[in-house]
Amino acid sequence: MAKVKTAFFCKHCGTQYSKWQGQCHACKEWNTIVEEVLQKPKTEAWQAPTDSQVSVPVPLAEVSESQQARLATGDAELDRVLGGGVVPGSLVLLAGEPGVGKSTLLLQLALQVNYPTLYVSGEESLTQIKLRSNRMKNGNSECFLLNETNVEQILTQANTLKPKLLIVDSIQTLQTDLIDSGAGSVSQVRECTSALQRFAKQMHIPVLVVGHITKDGMIAGPKILEHMVDVVLHFEGDRNYLYRILRTPKNRFGSTAELGIYEMESKGLRIVENPSELLISSSSSNLSGHAIAATLEGMRPMLIECQALVSSAVYGTPQRSSTGFNVKRLNMLLAVLEKRAGFKLGAKDVFLNLAGGIRIEDPALDLAVAAAILSSSLDVVIPEKYCFAAEVGLSGELRNVPRVEQRIQEAEKLGFTTLVVAQKSKLPTSKLKVIALDNIHGLVELLF
Repeated sequence: MAKVKTAFFCKHCGTQYSKWQGQCHACKEWNTIVEEVLQKPKTEAWQAPTDSQVSVPVPLAEVSESQQARLATGDAELDRVLGGGVVPGSLVLLAGEPGVGKSTLLLQLALQVNYPTLYVSGEESLTQIKLRSNRMKNGNSECFLLNETNVEQILTQANTLKPKLLIVDSIQTLQTDLIDSGAGSVSQVRECTSALQRFAKQMHIPVLVVGHITKDGMIAGPKILEHMVDVVLHFEGDRNYLYRILRTPKNRFGSTAELGIYEMESKGLRIVENPSELLISSSSSNLSGHAIAATLEGMRPMLIECQALVSSAVYGTPQRSSTGFNVKRLNMLLAVLEKRAGFKLGAKDVFLNLAGGIRIEDPALDLAVAAAILSSSLDVVIPEKYCFAAEVGLSGELRNVPRVEQRIQEAEKLGFTTLVVAQKSKLPTSKLKVIALDNIHGLVELLF
């Protein structure tokens, strides 16, 4: 009998060690190193039938530039995030918290397309999937279901069926006969992902894989999992809110700045075509501490409501709390307002919230956040139909932001009359009144 080969892997980052130790030197985590069996049996992994010869080097000038057409998913938000559709032969990883709607999104995708799809589930039975599909209006007669966790069996069935799209839920439940360790281990996740990647490239079939995340919000499994796939999608959302946000931190075939917004309903996920109308409250126009920011996520303009509350600190240390906005950025803006505008906010509690539970990284939020904080501190209502789009510097100056024209068009569409921007911004002609300011003093004089 052959000697069993084992190695030690970190469950957090996937680093391999020759022996056990208490702390991982790569990620500095304790008690995350476990032993796994590496012995491979004599059976070989599934291989797709191919008539191609051994790969040989090809000059760059002789490489064909023709691209295969992307597969439309029928989901405008998903197509936007992916860059226009699913690329044939790509491997896409969809990650998110439990219960956020990952399986619902992919099942809805499999039911609304008009080409053959294979939906493989290692977590749910076929009856559970059928009951969930009954709530959705769409129905695809060419959607096939498979309840299997063995990778070799999955790829064999996929090779026989030859669908145009393969969906696997989830990668942590799969296992291969080549490795003796249990499902979800570092070596199993790595080997199963590698098998799916080879299948996608050889057969030119896009593969969508669901991945779990850890309690820290990171994708579970080894870090190499994110390097092996072509696209990484993050499905975010709070159970207290109906909105779900789809982001792409990695995309080899498109932009990583795009954003997709959904609303969770009893019949599935509904596309939010105009998120600005949902993220702005009509009842807050006569309240202090509310300001509207004209932001941009990728190519999509959105108007976000910034809510601020400034009150006297009850305890010795003032609180700084933010939801949807970077806390360090908030502290910087408070320091600028105190140093450059003369507002004494050091002994005040400051709470900031972006309406709808959405998280935005656009620097154009700075001016709206500053206006909301000053409005709450002075208890003065910002004039109705005002919106803001500018970045605030450390010396109190206002910096221009890109694509002001798109922000103006979005503000006009929602009935806003005035947009406050930086002085050096390129201002297109429009019916909207545009006010250009130099620094934070100009904002105080304009509003308060």
